Amino acid sequence: MGCCLTVGPNEALVVSGACCGADSKTYVVGGWAWAWWLITDTQRITLEIMTLQPKCEDVETAEGVAITVTGVAQIKVMTDKDLLAVACEQFLGKSVIEIKAVVLQTLEGHLRSILGTLTVEQIYQDRDQFAQLVREVAAPDVGRMGIEILSFTIKDVYDKLDYLSSLGKTQTAAVQRDADIGVAEAERDAGIREAECKKEMMDVKFLADTKMADSKRELELQKAAFNQEVNTKKAESQLAYELQAAKEQQKIRLEEIEIEVVQRKKQITIEEKEIERTEKELTAMVKRPAEAEAYKMQQLAEGQKLKKVLTAQAEAEKIRKIGEAEALSISCVGKAEAESMRLKAEAYQQYGDAAKTALVLEALPRIAGKVSAPLAKTNEIVILSGDGSRVTGELNRLLAELPVSVNALTGVDLSKIPLLQKMTGAQA
Repeated sequence: MGCCLTVGPNEALVVSGACCGADSKTYVVGGWAWAWWLITDTQRITLEIMTLQPKCEDVETAEGVAITVTGVAQIKVMTDKDLLAVACEQFLGKSVIEIKAVVLQTLEGHLRSILGTLTVEQIYQDRDQFAQLVREVAAPDVGRMGIEILSFTIKDVYDKLDYLSSLGKTQTAAVQRDADIGVAEAERDAGIREAECKKEMMDVKFLADTKMADSKRELELQKAAFNQEVNTKKAESQLAYELQAAKEQQKIRLEEIEIEVVQRKKQITIEEKEIERTEKELTAMVKRPAEAEAYKMQQLAEGQKLKKVLTAQAEAEKIRKIGEAEALSISCVGKAEAESMRLKAEAYQQYGDAAKTALVLEALPRIAGKVSAPLAKTNEIVILSGDGSRVTGELNRLLAELPVSVNALTGVDLSKIPLLQKMTGAQA
């Protein structure tokens, strides 16, 4: 059986021992490890920073002056596995005080050896370089112990023989002497400079007076020129003001005209809107009913027109049909009459003059009817003649001339007909 052990980041856990006599070791930083009872040993070593205050008293420098130096060092155990193993080998099982004591002795030894190679002035005036030298010399030795020097600084340097104080006094006296010399030289230079400044001041004053007189003269001239320019500018400004006032008045008038134009445009727009409204109202109340009525009349007219067209087409179709029927009838009648005429012609050809004579005799009553048709409308005919036999003679003459007229018209000689021969002989 065993248990689980944990360790924080400021400590290192060392687990050693195992089954079958194994000598392996486990180093854990900020983690956990398993430890067997009875056969496993666990130990801890701190990784926190440790502060050391090395002090070397009455150490002789390169010049044989005994001085005392104190410093401050920050160290810690390194966490690299190999270096941690070295540190555990050196300090495992020891307390922090014991570890600090070992490292402190090492630092003091190196500090003492370095002090013997330097002068008091080097140590006192360049402490940072001295501290850097101590870190460089001591770092390899403490590194072999698994310890890292994070920082090392010189805290204080002093001696019991007031060497440093004397050194400071000498320096102070030199500084004071240099200061007095500097003051005397400064006063001398100040007197010379003051005389030079007075001379320069007089020269400058003379030049200033001369320039002042010139400046006054130029000022008067400039004043006169300025007054003239001012008067000119005033006149120009007055003219410009009047011109600008006229321009502004003109702009105002133009703006008023533009306002009037805009108002007129708005009024025209309103009137146009009113006209549009009136037109729409007239359109709604008059035009559209009129258009509807016109459309109605148009539709009626088109209907009448269509009716007339259809009627005319029907009438034309009727007339065409009637014409076709009449043409057919006429054609049939014509064919019949042609056939009758053909037959009559054949008959006339067969019977010769007798047929012609018969034809003429058939036509004579009709001819006589046509001739006497005007006389039928006459109420009475009065023949003015005192002789009654004269009327009879005229009738006989007419009858005697009739065959001659018919012969002249038709080529048929009626005088050869026996009946007419008898009638003609009786009259004779």
